[in-house]
Amino acid sequence: MSRDAGLLAGISVLDLTKLLPGPLATLHLAQMGATVLKIEGPASDGQDDGTRQMFLTRADREAGRPSLAFRALNEGKQLREIDLRSEAGRTQLLELARGADLLVEGFRPGVMDKLGLGWETLHALNPRLVMCAISGYGQRNAWSHRAGHDINYIAMAGVLEQNATVDGEVAVPNFQIGDLMGGTQAAVSGMLAALLGAQRSGRGSFVDISMTHEVWRHHALARITLAATGRPPVPGRDLLSGGAPCYGAYRCADGRYMAVGSLEMKFWRALCETLERPQWVERHWTRGLLPGSAESMALRAELAALFALRPMAHWAERFESVDACVTPVLRLDELEAHPVHAGSQPIVATPR
Repeated sequence: MSRDAGLLAGISVLDLTKLLPGPLATLHLAQMGATVLKIEGPASDGQDDGTRQMFLTRADREAGRPSLAFRALNEGKQLREIDLRSEAGRTQLLELARGADLLVEGFRPGVMDKLGLGWETLHALNPRLVMCAISGYGQRNAWSHRAGHDINYIAMAGVLEQNATVDGEVAVPNFQIGDLMGGTQAAVSGMLAALLGAQRSGRGSFVDISMTHEVWRHHALARITLAATGRPPVPGRDLLSGGAPCYGAYRCADGRYMAVGSLEMKFWRALCETLERPQWVERHWTRGLLPGSAESMALRAELAALFALRPMAHWAERFESVDACVTPVLRLDELEAHPVHAGSQPIVATPR
């Protein structure tokens, strides 16, 4: 979506969040045209956003600027320091909330109430205000006051256990599923719905985002498998986790990988024809090849041995014009030069 779309022009947002989930959510709102005021407490007693120091470089220190992480996550936002622990700071926030459309916070449950800035107070002050609280385990839960990070949220949502090799070894993803999907995207969705509701009814609402529960809620296919079979999917043996030859990552001769997503029969047939293996065509899950079975894993090993004969560039070129859902596994530093990313928006960090 274009950052100039202006779909939320006129919407005023107060952002009390730090680190990744909340700041990225309000960045999305800013890119849709909302006016976002990011509020931090004094750095002198550790109330500022920790991303100011995250990956801070020598050049950043010499320039007297916060890290690229902070600048990128807060691009286009207004910045203000307010000490919410002080009476003057609380008064200032209440005055800002009086004219705002949305307030989003990421404190542990109960903190805003202790500050005298909880939902009941803000709603009475501004009945149209939408308030969003992003937390690890939700506002009213046996674990509400527990600390956590992304790895904990996806562990408690049943996702980390599923992100494992065929040998059952858990792999920690370098993509913050809990923070970004359970936090950022869930918050954006909830806030937009609540803003629409407030626009129609004149009444704001409280949006409770539990990153753990949102990840669990979106863990749809694994939950469906559990409901249908009475067991969770076996890591590395299910249709989408490595148990089917038509769907997986295959190591090439140079140590790079190709991603095979030939899930539908037409794509699998195209793959088999490209690899000159017509005898494999009928060996597909839609033809009764059971994912995770000995036969399925044997065919997977045959396919792996074939990919291992040539480097990734060879296979990428060979499948370039083949409609088989087979792509190279790119590194981050290769994306800009690839045609699929031509014209993509680079990171520009200019918070005002």
